[in-house]
Amino acid sequence: MNVTLVNPPSPGIESYNIGIRVPPLGLAYLASILEREGHEVRIIDASVLKLSISQIKSLFKRSRPDIIGVTSTTPTIYEAYSVIKAGKDVCPDSFTILGGPHASSLPVETLKECPALDAVCIGEGEETIVDLAEALGSRRGLSTVKGIAYRSRGKVRINQPRPLIRDLDSIPFPARHLLPMSKYSVLGKKTVVCHIMSSRGCPFQCIFCSSSRFFGRQYRARTAENVVDEMEYLVSEYNPESIEFSDDEFTLNRKRVEEICDEIKRRGIDVQWACSSRVDTINKRLLQKMRRAGCFLIYYGIESASQRILNFIKKGIRIDQVVKAIKQTREAGIKVLGSFMIGFPDETRGEIEETIKFSKRLNIDYAQFSIVTPYPGTELYEIAKREGLLLTTNWSEYTAARPVMKTRNINVEELPKIFRKAYMKFYFSPKMLLRNLNRYIPQVLGLTLKSTLKRTLKL
Repeated sequence: MNVTLVNPPSPGIESYNIGIRVPPLGLAYLASILEREGHEVRIIDASVLKLSISQIKSLFKRSRPDIIGVTSTTPTIYEAYSVIKAGKDVCPDSFTILGGPHASSLPVETLKECPALDAVCIGEGEETIVDLAEALGSRRGLSTVKGIAYRSRGKVRINQPRPLIRDLDSIPFPARHLLPMSKYSVLGKKTVVCHIMSSRGCPFQCIFCSSSRFFGRQYRARTAENVVDEMEYLVSEYNPESIEFSDDEFTLNRKRVEEICDEIKRRGIDVQWACSSRVDTINKRLLQKMRRAGCFLIYYGIESASQRILNFIKKGIRIDQVVKAIKQTREAGIKVLGSFMIGFPDETRGEIEETIKFSKRLNIDYAQFSIVTPYPGTELYEIAKREGLLLTTNWSEYTAARPVMKTRNINVEELPKIFRKAYMKFYFSPKMLLRNLNRYIPQVLGLTLKSTLKRTLKL
């Protein structure tokens, strides 16, 4: 089969991406497994190439794909619909399928909103896309293809769920050769930052996160040897400035992380890398080992300085654990990026102010603030729907930089001001000005003093 995979344009969130453009790893995984099965595959990253819908149409006319697969997050869903419609306009016989966390969470609504869409892929897509291509090629019908929702006789049918992929080592490395790797940038600066997903699934219960819905609550991990094989390949092929592990929780299995670090050292791989972690899954020994193996930054989801709020969002951590983890991480020589959220339904102004002050007291290197956004598929979305808190279902507004949910104690119009103030107070404190003067925040996560100012001024 002739398959074209598309990352849609993202004009609606240009003001919020602060010049960060990273490869669509999910599409590259789909492409690699399709190529292994003998299909002809092309990836169009319309976002990084800044392609218009008419330009995408022209590419469809030339390639005449049998299958058009599109990925989308919540704020880019309408652009995804436009791509699918464009595909049907010029290739009416092509089969269109949409995947990603938004469509997976709202498959019926997605099909109803986009008449040109033939099917939705629910959850992990590697085995589903291969099964779908085989079904279409052999004309055996779609009823046996697990993990999709599709139209049948004027109604939406949802097939049996696709079992999670147990052996992640069995998936070939992402087909980066199909991506414009030289076009990706951080803060507008073209740079090679390669991403690796070394595990999937998150067993924790955070009410604001849709990842566990998409990848499941069962943690599945690649072996250390397989992970470092990919690191070695990336260093040899692309010579990246850094590597970012895009796992939700890289350090959940400490033994595996130690094995990865040992393997990096054994092979003599000299590249710095970053990862995301929880403050309750690290210890001093692990951090020291990670630093020796090249880890230079850890992204911690701290979220709030209020234990009441942490309990409400089911974060499962304590404030004292936050303080201890940050101290140990900095002592190990690893930089810290802390993530904070403001605007939970029952949050008070005092709790938000304390979170902003806490971000400064923690002595972290960089802070990322976001306005609480109830993404479809999350428990928070269900709470907001049930309690009538949603301000809009215009999905393009779900950027985490604009309020889309009412709060009980704060006028919603004030949240953007508080959001801007949080950035200003953190990055323009005397201590941070001295620390970050003329220095970029690590490119792997793309937050700098310059970028923070750019984002603030564009809101």
